[in-house]
Amino acid sequence: MKKFKDFKPLLSLLKEEKKSLIIASIIIFISEFSNTFSGYLNGEAVESITKMEIKNAIMYLGIYFFLSLFLDGFLYLKGWAMLRNTENKISRNLEYKTYGKVLDLKAYAFEKTTSGEYINRVTNDTGTISMVFGNLVNLLSNFVGTFIIAVYVFMNSWIIGLEIVVFLIILFFVIKKLNPVVIKTHKERKIESDKFASLVTESIRGIREIKTLGIKKNLLKNANENIKGIYNKTKDEIALNKKFRITSKAIKTVMEVCVFLTCIILMYYGKTTLSFFIAMTYYVYRFMWLIDAIDNFNEMYQKLYVSLNRINEVLTNSLYPDEEFGNKSIKKIKGEIEFRNVEFGYPDERIILKNFNLKIEPHKKIAIVGSSGQGKSTLFNLLTRIFDPLKGEILIDNVNIKDLSESELRHHISIIRQEPFIFNRSIHDNFRLIKKNITIDEIRKYTKMAYLDDYIMSLPEKYETILGEGGVNLSGGQKQRLSIARTLAKQSKIILFDEATSSLDNKSQEYIKKSIDNLVKDHTVIIVAHRLSTIIDSDIIHVVNKGKIIASGTHEELLKTNKTYKNLYETDSLNS
Repeated sequence: MKKFKDFKPLLSLLKEEKKSLIIASIIIFISEFSNTFSGYLNGEAVESITKMEIKNAIMYLGIYFFLSLFLDGFLYLKGWAMLRNTENKISRNLEYKTYGKVLDLKAYAFEKTTSGEYINRVTNDTGTISMVFGNLVNLLSNFVGTFIIAVYVFMNSWIIGLEIVVFLIILFFVIKKLNPVVIKTHKERKIESDKFASLVTESIRGIREIKTLGIKKNLLKNANENIKGIYNKTKDEIALNKKFRITSKAIKTVMEVCVFLTCIILMYYGKTTLSFFIAMTYYVYRFMWLIDAIDNFNEMYQKLYVSLNRINEVLTNSLYPDEEFGNKSIKKIKGEIEFRNVEFGYPDERIILKNFNLKIEPHKKIAIVGSSGQGKSTLFNLLTRIFDPLKGEILIDNVNIKDLSESELRHHISIIRQEPFIFNRSIHDNFRLIKKNITIDEIRKYTKMAYLDDYIMSLPEKYETILGEGGVNLSGGQKQRLSIARTLAKQSKIILFDEATSSLDNKSQEYIKKSIDNLVKDHTVIIVAHRLSTIIDSDIIHVVNKGKIIASGTHEELLKTNKTYKNLYETDSLNS
């Protein structure tokens, strides 16, 4: 029953393509049915020749030629091509469905499981269904055709029929014994492949750090260990397949010899005819083909079962749950935010926020400061619902953010991080991800507000410039300003800056500061910062310590009234 559940996502996609699959399967079954007469027709033709019945011999050969050329040839190839196209479509649909499901997972799913594993599940595992229906239809049509032949064999000789059944039963038990071992080995190889895919992904994304840190040899050593693991598991798979194929070949060869020898003995005693013997020289191989079909399907099924099991872990949320959203919207958002009795701790870690309360008014520049590990960035993770609080609630304009629809929440809140993610596309395409039909003039309006337009217009390709992996062709400050411009295009009411200027030079920092100041009159702007020099002009500064707000006020007020803030500011000034 459990195995059946693993095939559910595939069965749901089958329903969408059932018409094409049925037509293709019928065509292949008709072709296969016609093929069952080949041995009989050739046997009758040979026997007619030995009796000098030439007309009968020509008739049998003519029918054989027609069935072989048109039904077993043209019709079969047409059905096979239709089946492959349908397989390809189903495979791509499953790929899309799995990719979409990965995007729906909660954020901590990507902390617990490597990106390489998800990449493998979306790309490689979904591709394993390619040829699965072809193999299945081939196996079933072989079964039907072989069953018809088996009836013919038993009608002519129950001894030979019994011999064949015995050999097929032996083969069945061989497959049943080896299957679990092969599946286990294939799973282990997949795990090793996930590790390597993750390593490659991290290495490509962090290529600059790898070069500057001088860790290339260490990573190559890790890669070599991963590749050895994959090699050893693949070697085990090959050894198991070899063992099965040798056993299968031995069974087929013994069956072939036994059938022909029995036919000769029966002919010697006049218990069968020459036409039956000639037919068996064809039909014995049909039983071989059935064994090969079982062999191929068995090998394919092992891989399919492992892959579908891994895909199912994503599709059925057996590893991690999806994000859950409500259906409410805020028509005329003001941008008021309130944290009410919030408690939160990251999975498997201590509680960071306990009974946390904070109210933020709209159209103000709000700063949140504190030493590392006090929960500043955690507030942004909760507000954007990367994580949900264990207790309490977070409100926007008096609406619990859990009750907002996904599109509503994502539209109203944007975050500019210390290292914003830039897509490996043109500048124009980066904005088109935000707004599909955005024009260059609109983009320029936003980049001018972010003090980036002059730089972009100086580039040879201007707004069609490809930015490289993670925006590698931009400086840190330029990436920040592009992220701000992108946020402006999104037209979010609430804009969060998470350490957005902590690693920038003074000139870039000044540009970012100007951009932020331009936003305040129309937005709620909240800044988490270590560099206090960037937030001293904030309307309100909240000081966080041990997961609680311990003081609030302007820069001047806090310097006079709060020792923690004064120490932070003096330390920052000294470091600067």
